[in-house]
Amino acid sequence: MIVRIRLQQGRPIARKRGKNRHVALACAALLAPAALMAYVLGFWRLASDMGMAGAFVITGTFSHWQVWMAVAVALHLSASALNRYGRGDDLHLPRILMVRMFPRGR
Repeated sequence: MIVRIRLQQGRPIARKRGKNRHVALACAALLAPAALMAYVLGFWRLASDMGMAGAFVITGTFSHWQVWMAVAVALHLSASALNRYGRGDDLHLPRILMVRMFPRGR
């Protein structure tokens, strides 16, 4: 006996640019508070080093304020780029960050 299951046909795949702009906006909305948290941890560690705040509770690599500031700037720039893309503009990154997957000859 052969049983065939017929499913309804879904939406066709969209072959246009910018079809995931809503996903970019959602990711940007999640990255912005994460960047703020990294800034706060960086300033807390810096204030702790200067003796103006209590002891910093994180040890290891992430116990340095420079690491937290670098992470915060990277998250902030990522959120900004994703926000710009999600609102209708193209995704512009600096040329040094653009990595080509294939050489021009192909």
